[in-house]
Order: sequence, then C-alpha cells, then structure tokens
Amino acid sequence: MDHEPRFKGEVSEERHNTMSKIRGKDTKPEIILRKYLWNKGVRYKKNCKGLPGRPDIAITKYKVAVFCDSEFFHGKDWDKQRAKIQQGSHPDYWVKKIERNIARDKQKDKELQDLGWIVIHFWSKDIEKNTDDCFLKVKDAIEKRQRTTLVEDEATCL
Repeated sequence: MDHEPRFKGEVSEERHNTMSKIRGKDTKPEIILRKYLWNKGVRYKKNCKGLPGRPDIAITKYKVAVFCDSEFFHGKDWDKQRAKIQQGSHPDYWVKKIERNIARDKQKDKELQDLGWIVIHFWSKDIEKNTDDCFLKVKDAIEKRQRTTLVEDEATCL
C-alpha cells in the first residue's frame, strides 16, 4: 500500500519510507525493559488501552505506569534539541510536533496521577545503557505503593 508523504512532495520517498518504519510500540527499549522486569518477577500489561496515554508497561496491581520515550519525539533536552531542529529541514513541522508530544505527555501523566497511578518515564538510551537503574526505579515505585496503599481492585485494561 503506497502512502502519500506528509510534506506533499517536499520529502523524498526514501525519507518517507524511513519515517514510516518508526515503531509506536514494541520498540527495542520497551522489549529490553519488559524482559528485564519479567525476569525479576514483575508482572505487567503492555500498551494498556484502558488507561490515559496507553502506557508501554502498566503494572496494574500497584498502579504503576511506565513509558519508554524516544529522545527525539518526546523532546529530551528540548531547548538544545529545538535549536538543532530549527536549523534542519521542516523545522516548523518538527517543533510543533514535538511540542505537542511534550504537552500531551504532561496531560496524560496528570490524568493517570488523578486516577491514582504512579507515572515513570524513561529515555530509550537510559533503558538500553542502565536497565538495572530503570528496574530499581520501578521497584521503588512498587514498594512505595505497597507501603502506602492497599490496592482494592486491579485496574482493567480493555
């Protein structure tokens, strides 16, 4: 199935094909973290549709939502990254897109927190380089939840 490039003739077919292969779920960092958590005995649901933001990993028993964020698309070091993007091709599109992503992430985090969830974000590179540190943060969140509340019902993922 052929897709029309988003920039209507401004983007090469090669660039369009490259961008279309970027995954929204089951990325390498997500898989690394999920396998690590599973091997440590942490049970979860992935890409939980019934929750705001559809967390990459939802530890429903303890209401811990984990997101594995791409540095580019979620705006790591946004001030520096924005300056670089503004010198590249289609800066208006990319700046708007990433700023929308950042705002959406904040909104979904707030919605999850309002529902009683602990929200954790990891950058992809941190997962790949420091998986154990990421696990320890998740473990701390679970232990915090165990100490502070008794979860009456597990959240339901539709």
